[in-house]
Amino acid sequence: MAERKAWSDKRAEIMSRPGAGAAYEAARIRFELGETVRRRREELGLTQAELAERAGLKQPAVARFEAGGTIPMLERLAEALELRLSVQLQPLSRAS
Repeated sequence: MAERKAWSDKRAEIMSRPGAGAAYEAARIRFELGETVRRRREELGLTQAELAERAGLKQPAVARFEAGGTIPMLERLAEALELRLSVQLQPLSRAS
């Protein structure tokens, strides 16, 4: 029977694979954006359906985004340009 590996060893093995770092970064960005949207929606006391209506979307689209919604076009362009994608959401009162 194979010996069980510690999580830190397994993670290091996975992250050493080609492209793993980029995939991890993309997943991190998706998660953080979804979490930011969900947190703000909850701060405003909105349901997903209410937010969807305000944005001209359907509720399932909001749910998908909050669960780590994809932004594939930006990710692909950033990678092709050898850039790190960074997105920031700011309250309208501070946005320029």
